[in-house]
Amino acid sequence: MVRSVDSSNFFVTYAQQEQTLMTISNSQLNKGMELYADKDYEEAAKAFERAIEVAPQSEYSARACNYLSMSYLKLENEDKAIEAYEKWIQLNPEDAAPRLKLGKLYFDQERHGEALNEFSEAVRIDPVSVENYYHLGQAYLALDRNSEAQAQFRKVQQLEPDEAAGYYGLGLAYSKEGRYEQAIELFDQAIKTDREFYDAYAEKAYAYADMGEIEAAEEIQAFLEDEDEDLADTVSRYIYKVDTPKIAFASAMESTFGYYKSRNTLVSDLDSYLENANAEKQFKMVFQFDKEMERASIEDRFNWTIKRTLADGSGTAYNLGLTVAETEVSITSFPDYVYYDEDALTATVQFTVQQNATADGTIDPSHIEFKFAGEDQWGLSMDKDADQFTGFSGVF
Repeated sequence: MVRSVDSSNFFVTYAQQEQTLMTISNSQLNKGMELYADKDYEEAAKAFERAIEVAPQSEYSARACNYLSMSYLKLENEDKAIEAYEKWIQLNPEDAAPRLKLGKLYFDQERHGEALNEFSEAVRIDPVSVENYYHLGQAYLALDRNSEAQAQFRKVQQLEPDEAAGYYGLGLAYSKEGRYEQAIELFDQAIKTDREFYDAYAEKAYAYADMGEIEAAEEIQAFLEDEDEDLADTVSRYIYKVDTPKIAFASAMESTFGYYKSRNTLVSDLDSYLENANAEKQFKMVFQFDKEMERASIEDRFNWTIKRTLADGSGTAYNLGLTVAETEVSITSFPDYVYYDEDALTATVQFTVQQNATADGTIDPSHIEFKFAGEDQWGLSMDKDADQFTGFSGVF
């Protein structure tokens, strides 16, 4: 006799098992959230992993994956956080949220190509999210694909014209292309939309600094001091970095060359040793720079020139523009050597003055021009308005 099987009992049992697993999954999720709130991230991660393992297809798995990745990020284990996001994507392939979160993590790791792939998928899944388009634009920007970045930021503007993000992102793209004036207009529009969007103020300051309008950048930096001190410090550092290097002054205390002496100065008045015919004496000029300089550039003596100034302003020319006497001595065009003190930001320029054969040599020290044509440690060339010095004119 064949015994019949009641299939309804099977389905009831299966449903009961499913419900039990979901209950356990939810319990583990709640336990993990409590541990996470208590900052016990290791135990929280274990609870979230159990919640996923028990019922991966349950309604709780996505939330558990999210918290699991957050726990690993708190534990500074980014590889495990990535695995948690990938698990979330595997379980919910048409959910844009894990794509966006994973893309952000890749972006923070400067894995911009992988971030781009995730953001692209997020846009495909959810084509009405401005956040997805914004981050996709940022990824394109990081990969120097500016035209594609601009297209994403314009999409943000189209979807949310009253939001600051689109204007801000497009401003970043214009800045990257050197279109600073247009970028500033866009940053202003972002600020108009959100007065507390301090990153937009900062980017505006960066644009001004890149344009060489340092005072305008410094005004914004001063404003940020009262609003976001850390951001103000970052802006200050950027301004310092991109501002062209300058000779600040020559040190009268440390310099041994009497650069303040006027025309028809006897060479022997510079140092008594030069009272002797054809005698030679080394002198030094010590110049203060306004920022860190590149040592090799400073100490390359051929980046320095020493000559009689040819300036045509009133009283600025060598010997005041008058005929130079036959007794006038010359200084070699390049220094003997240069030493850079990176702590004091000073360059010591050593050079030689030689008496003439009749021991009656003359010189116009205040119109000897010292010029530096090198770079700072960031590769910026000297400010053309502050790369020269004479005793008469000072730094110019």
